[in-house]
This record gives sequence, C-alpha cells and structure tokens, in this order.
Amino acid sequence: QVQLVESGGGLVQTGGSLSLSCVGSGGTFSHYAVGWFRQAPGKEREFVAHISYISLPSTTPNYADSVEGRCTISRDNAKNMVYLQMNSLKPEDTAVYYCAAKTSPFLTTDPNAYNWWGQGTQVTVSS
Repeated sequence: QVQLVESGGGLVQTGGSLSLSCVGSGGTFSHYAVGWFRQAPGKEREFVAHISYISLPSTTPNYADSVEGRCTISRDNAKNMVYLQMNSLKPEDTAVYYCAAKTSPFLTTDPNAYNWWGQGTQVTVSS
C-alpha cells in the first residue's frame, strides 16, 4: 500500500512563493507517476501538475494553464520525493493541495485515474 504525505503549505502574500513536498512510502516510488491537485472550498478538485517516471517526449512534465509558468514539478526518486515549486502566487491559488500517484506513466488530469492520495496541505495566499 502506497502512502503519500504532503508538506510545505502555509500562508503567503500575493506574489510570494512556496515549495510543496510529497514523500511516498510502501511501494516502488520510482515506478509511479505523480500528480498535484488542489481543491478550494466549494469547488471540485482540479489538476495542477504531473510528472512521469519515464523520460519520453510524450511524458514531459505538464501543468494546468492556470499555473503554467509559475509552477515547477520535480522529483527525487532516491528520496521518494516529488516537489511543487510555486511562484508569483495569487489569491486564487488558495486551496488544499494534494499529491497523488498512479502506475500509468502518461498524463491524465482525471483524479479518478490516480490510485493513491495524500491527506493534503493547505496553501493560503493573502491579498
């Protein structure tokens, strides 16, 4: 059973930065693709970013349009970690951020395609 734990959330002012981390355990982390999602109060969970575990032209990191250019997803398989660096934060980025893992290496923005989820970390951006 794969377990994921997020950290790094907090309160930041508009224009600030945060680095979220997701640590995995209980499985071969290097064989899982990882996505970051977020959910704001009263809204559906939405895709933020995805990183595969294989390197192909079709599996480069992907980002939602709303965060493209402001976020960078990366991973360190030796540490079982995936990171989400978020810059130029806006109040509309306020949400609980979740990391999720799946065995398929290819991009999907559908939360139902992910097998394992963390508990989430709160990000609040003040105006």
